[in-house]
Amino acid sequence: MGGQIPERLCGRPLSTADMETIRREIRLAQPPIRSEIARRVCRALEWSNALGQPKLMSARVGLLRLHRAGIIELPAPTGGNGNGQPLKLGPKAWPPERPLSGSAGALTGLRLTPVTDKGASRLWNGLIDRYHYLGYTPLPGAQVRYLIESDQGLLGALGFGAAAWKVASRDRWIGWDQAGREAHLGRVLNNARFLLLPWIRVKNLASKVLALSAVQVAEDFATRYGERPVLLETFVEIPRFTGTCYRAANWRYLGDTQGRGKCDVAHRAALPRKSVYVYPLAADFRRALGVAV
Repeated sequence: MGGQIPERLCGRPLSTADMETIRREIRLAQPPIRSEIARRVCRALEWSNALGQPKLMSARVGLLRLHRAGIIELPAPTGGNGNGQPLKLGPKAWPPERPLSGSAGALTGLRLTPVTDKGASRLWNGLIDRYHYLGYTPLPGAQVRYLIESDQGLLGALGFGAAAWKVASRDRWIGWDQAGREAHLGRVLNNARFLLLPWIRVKNLASKVLALSAVQVAEDFATRYGERPVLLETFVEIPRFTGTCYRAANWRYLGDTQGRGKCDVAHRAALPRKSVYVYPLAADFRRALGVAV
């Protein structure tokens, strides 16, 4: 098959011997489905997190990249429910559209509820698919998702996933070289989705939710994956949004992207430009990210 073997795959070094192992596990997988291949590859390559749990999401993302590059061939996805219909994203029952206004300070019981079961997952997926301008796509890598709730009802959804592989302004600000970034990127989380439902018009709610998440997400992520993140990042599409809520929650603006995707070899792509914001979760975050201070 064609394609050049990358030196790293989702942050993990990738050797010729590793590729032989991956191809062998594809041949031996029973049943021959992508989830089983990912499990076998994680086991064979000892690809696990600090708790010894297999990095299944990273493996699946990495295997898909190799497949799309023509380096390996994966079986067709089984993205159906057995009757030829696509899997449904939405919940069994949608939340009622009850308008809510006022100020965040007047809300009681404001909380971020981790998504931990299938029902909550379908609700989160459906809300993002129906109401977020980017729609639903699976978050990359290790992730934590929340439903935003209060005693007044469901308010929205929030999701964190793997950090972007390269961001010039972020990497300069941290002080990373390539080796440092590759070694420590797993301790940066990307706020990939943030949704307040369209009938929720509560002043200062967005910044208050971001403040809550900065307190909670490091602990939740460490409990699930055995490693504590030390920095959050996000990308705010401009001019669609101004980033006001991130600034109000004390996130730091680092600059704007150039509107080119990671696959834009010819530097001609015209993707939306985005403002880059970061939020340190620890005072010594640079040291934790491998930068001498």
